[in-house]
Amino acid sequence: MDVVLPCLDEAEALPWVLDRIPPGYRAVVADNGSRDGSARLARERGAVVVDVPRRGYGAAVHAGLLAADADVVCVCDADASLDPAQLPKLVAELTAGRADLVLGRRRPTSFRAWPPHARLGNAIVAQRLRRRGVGVHDLGPMRVARRAELLRLPITDRRFGYPLELLLRAAQAGWRIVETDVDYHPRAGRSKVTGTPLGTARTVRDMTAALASLR
Repeated sequence: MDVVLPCLDEAEALPWVLDRIPPGYRAVVADNGSRDGSARLARERGAVVVDVPRRGYGAAVHAGLLAADADVVCVCDADASLDPAQLPKLVAELTAGRADLVLGRRRPTSFRAWPPHARLGNAIVAQRLRRRGVGVHDLGPMRVARRAELLRLPITDRRFGYPLELLLRAAQAGWRIVETDVDYHPRAGRSKVTGTPLGTARTVRDMTAALASLR
């Protein structure tokens, strides 16, 4: 199994994240232009590192998928908010044939892990996805699927809207999407998207517009 870790300036978190990669899994760090030595640190710890000059979460994930070569691939944030050691329970749902896409549904371990404004924003977007027939409650950044099938989905967004489009395209393709609870910890450093109520409001606004544009 390969674990794609989209990364932008996560040197503070990467040691813990890479140390928690399960045995038999390979870390693929998709570095999106870090200036804090994240790429060097990841290489020193044995991860495969792919440099991704095009900015955007979706660009990093896509580049990581292209660099991976395992049949089953996992995606996980590199900010220490999610524990890669929990990936095998998601993989088990996929390999047992119970799902085509497994999402880690975040369960905060403390109040600080998921501030109310960020949690509300996620709930609003998830509700709008459910109205489109996508039965999810979280746009979870931890997920597992088969690499070849992922790359066949017609996802064009290479920025923050990538997870949204992924879920919509997967549902349109008839994928069985399953959510599995995972622990959600306070991230290392400040969120680049939903770190403030204003940032969350902008993200919800932009994701709603992105969802409306998808057919």
